[in-house]
Formats: sequence, structure tokens, C-alpha cells
Amino acid sequence: MVTVAMVGIGKMGLSHLAMVRAHPDVEVVGVCDSIGYVLDVLSKYTGLTTFTDFTTMLDTVKPDAVIIATPSASHVQLIREALGRGLHVFCEKPLTLSADESEELAAVAAEKGLVTQVGYHNRFVGAFQEVKRLLDAGAIGTVSHALAESYGPVVLKPKGGTWRSKRVSGGGCLYDYAAHPLDLLSWYFGEAVSAGGTVISQVFSAETDDQVYSTLRFADAVSAQLSVDWSDESQRKMTTKLSIWGSAGKIVVDRQECQVYLRDTAEPPAGYHHGWNSRYTTTLTPPVWFYLRGEEYSAQIDHFVRAVLARPESRGATQNDFASAAATDRMIEMVLVSASAEENPVRATTTTPPATKPRKSLFGGRSTRAAAR
Repeated sequence: MVTVAMVGIGKMGLSHLAMVRAHPDVEVVGVCDSIGYVLDVLSKYTGLTTFTDFTTMLDTVKPDAVIIATPSASHVQLIREALGRGLHVFCEKPLTLSADESEELAAVAAEKGLVTQVGYHNRFVGAFQEVKRLLDAGAIGTVSHALAESYGPVVLKPKGGTWRSKRVSGGGCLYDYAAHPLDLLSWYFGEAVSAGGTVISQVFSAETDDQVYSTLRFADAVSAQLSVDWSDESQRKMTTKLSIWGSAGKIVVDRQECQVYLRDTAEPPAGYHHGWNSRYTTTLTPPVWFYLRGEEYSAQIDHFVRAVLARPESRGATQNDFASAAATDRMIEMVLVSASAEENPVRATTTTPPATKPRKSLFGGRSTRAAAR
């Protein structure tokens, strides 16, 4: 059994809690949050041991691993404390609001041989996994361009008052929505080398972004357009979609379906033919022991648990580990730097600053007292 302590019991925290409590190889030994009535309800109806302070919880229950689902600005201090105690860590995305700090945490975890994972759940969606398999096999030839989109109806009127409404706290369309298609682009094509033509705009929000549009360039002459809007009333819920063009075909994919067009010049992979092909997530995704929100959420938790249970010498690379998430954080900062250059053309340079020297003033204060994500 893996003993797990959780911090942050908001929307995502409650989802993770339900899944790990149902996992046959997990025992939840402690739950931490700053909201007393949430803890009172959990304690009354589940019997879980609850805490309002992260350090006190770790001192008391001494878990094998922690799941962190607090506001993004609090991640760094919580993760540092967990890694310092030799604990494995699953953290909601983004890893941090500073690529430098994400790289630091990844290095510490690697040095200690700890399992780390960040909640980029799309890598566990069968349709997106099929795209990775097809690209690695060269199914559509040499890729030239991709369009990465994400839309949803999160902010449809002026409002504020929560951490999600402030960029310095990790709120906004870029951190909350754009991070997902950026992570998929990084998975498929490696880390971007530059960003330009970036527009980050507000529709209803006063202190953060509602729309993000940017052009990214990758190795091997691959380019990508990023188009993200969380103030899109035409959407019922968040949707993430990628279109990818290659010399021998095209792929269009979202959570439900992977559509593949193969030209006559393509050599179709097994099970595919020239022209249009469709593969559905329902047939591409293995069943999970517990369904909530989508199979991918349970699958990512199971991946983390199995990595923790594995012998250290046989663990190998964990999907969405801190090093992978740090690459996505560097791409987020690259987009931010590009947007700043577009807004201030007199100070702009002809090239994007190196990703190893990102802007550091992107995060606010922190506290070890938990807050719900």
C-alpha cells in the first residue's frame, strides 16, 4: 500500500480524493485544507484525519506520497517541504509560476530518486496517445505545422475575488487553459525554441488574461499556432483540439476522436488506410477501476501509484514528471515574454530571450497553510 496525504480540497482536490480513496493500493492517511467547514464535513462523513496546516499533517501521518491541489502560487513551498522529507509528489498543473523554480524542483527530485508527476491529464487520453504513436511512427510524413486550440465558458462576465482571477496567483487563461495544449505540443514535438506574434487579451477579467494567441517554433522547422479563449460562450465545457499537417497527411484530434487523413503517398500503419480514418477514445482507452470526470484522471493517478510502488531501479521515466512540466513552464514564460515584447515594441529584440533566463516576477506570496484549488 502507498500511504497518501492530500493538500487542497477544492474542485480538483475532491476529485483526486475520491479516486485515491477508491484505489486498491492506496491508503489516504491525511487531508489538509484551510477551509474549516470542508474539513468538518469530510471528517464527519468519511472519518478521514484532517488538518489545517501542511507541516503538522506531514509530521503526524508521515505519508509515502503527497497530492497537491492548491492554488498554483503555493506549489513551490509545499513541494520543497515534501521533497525535503523524501516524499513522492503528484501536483496539479502548472508545476510553478517560474520555470527557474520548476527546474530547481525537478533537479532536487531527480537527485533524491523520487517519483514526481504533474496533472497534465491529456497525455492519458486515448485519442491524444494515438497521435503520439502515429507521429513517432512517421505516419503523416514530415510535420510542418500544428494548430493547438482550447476553448471554454469559464469567465463570461466581469468578476473576481478568487485566486483564479489574478495572474500573480496562477489564475488566467494562459496558466489554466493554454498550459494543456502547450504541454501536448511539447510532448509531440519537443520544447519550443521561440514564440512570437503573441496577443494576450482581456475580455471580462481585470487582473488576468481571457484570451491567448501565439506562434511557436520548434526544431525541424515545425511551427504551431496557439489559440485559447476561456470566455467562449459557445462552448458547453472546456475543449482541447489539435490539427497537425504533414507531408503525407493530416491529423485532427480532441478528447473524443482521432481523425487521420493519409495521402496516396503515405504508407498506412496497421489498421489504417489511405483517405480518412477515425479512432475513438472509447476503443483506445483501457478501462479504469474508478470513473470520475473521465478515464484519464483515474489513469494518471494509477500511473503515479504504480511508479511509487515499483522498485527504484525499475521505475524509469514517469509520464508528466517535474522535468517534463518544467519544459511546459518554460514555454508558458516564452509566450509571456513574447507578449511583453509585442506590447512594448521599442524595447523588443528581434529574437525571443533564451528560455533558460525567463522573467522571474510571475508569482506572488506563498503560505504552507493549504487552500483549495
